[in-house]
Amino acid sequence: MPLLSVAWLLLAAGIAGLYAWNHYGPHDEDSAPPGEPIYVRLPEPEPPPAPVVRAPPLPAMPAPAEVKEMPATPPAEPPPPSVAAAPPPPPAAMPAAPARPGTPAPPSARARPETPAPTPPAPAPPAATAPPPAAPPQVAAVTPPTPSGPPPTWQRFARPFDANDPRPRIAVIVVELGLSNAATEAAIQHLPGPVTLAFSPYADGLEQWLSLARAAGHEVLLGLPMEPANFPLRDPGPRTLLTSLSPQQNLERLDWVLGRASGVVGVTNHMGSRFTASTDALRPVMLRLRDRGLMFVDARTTPRSVAASLASSLGLARAINDRLIDEPAARLPIDTQLVDVERVARETGNAVAIGQPYPVTFERLNAWLPSLEGKGIALAPITALANRQPDR
Repeated sequence: MPLLSVAWLLLAAGIAGLYAWNHYGPHDEDSAPPGEPIYVRLPEPEPPPAPVVRAPPLPAMPAPAEVKEMPATPPAEPPPPSVAAAPPPPPAAMPAAPARPGTPAPPSARARPETPAPTPPAPAPPAATAPPPAAPPQVAAVTPPTPSGPPPTWQRFARPFDANDPRPRIAVIVVELGLSNAATEAAIQHLPGPVTLAFSPYADGLEQWLSLARAAGHEVLLGLPMEPANFPLRDPGPRTLLTSLSPQQNLERLDWVLGRASGVVGVTNHMGSRFTASTDALRPVMLRLRDRGLMFVDARTTPRSVAASLASSLGLARAINDRLIDEPAARLPIDTQLVDVERVARETGNAVAIGQPYPVTFERLNAWLPSLEGKGIALAPITALANRQPDR
């Protein structure tokens, strides 16, 4: 009996020890019996990094608003009005350290109410700029503008002349050249270069004469035969422009005359006291001369001539004869006419004299022309007097 009691006591003590060991002895995670809870001691959380520690939201509470950091100092100057200033990017959120459940967040980590960023002052409006002063009204030019394109023929073949020369101008024209070899050679070789030479369209070797005249410095014209008042008692020659012909017929005759030579600055009427007094007959001729870029010199064989005024109205360059110096062809009458030409030049600033190829005319011209320089008068080519005389 005693042994049996001892055995029961030892068995009970072993069971009690095993129970105590299972409930109170040291255990590790791997040795825990299945189904039993394991209590693990969690490590203390590390202190959050400075300067700000953000804690996770408390249980069962809405997530706090994220705190935005404001820039340390406002920008030195507001951005220009034309460029919108971009807000600085928000700083990257730092990961929050885990905390044990039930532990309140430290005061420094609690969310602060969001504070709006200060609005930079609006830039001052630019100072008002005074409008530029109004341009003065334009004054209409006295002379019509020069048309674009190449210059007209009469300007391209003009002899050079100083347009700013303030002295009175005299142009001398010798007409009906080319019919007498001696007279034509004398005019080309012995008259000064500014003297203008007008050639008959019926002359033989006309192109050669014109080339010699231009080489000697002369401007050249063509004589244009026109109907006189006593036609046919006085006949200017073949292909004369007549008031009895149609405009087309007269234009064909004009084209024949102009086709006889090149390098001329214009034409002057040979006779034509009836034709130059007819506006209807003259108008188509003036228009054709204008289209060809030539000028017209009115010989004024009649005081009833409308050539100058018609040319002005049509935009045709023109000049007007003031004196026929050698009718009659004698010394004293010629000298008298030359003195009168000087008077007209001083009074009006311009004068045109026409002479014929007579020996006495050449003699008196060569005696008179050198004296003009000392009298303060300029001897000029005919183109230097274009459109400078009043209509009459």
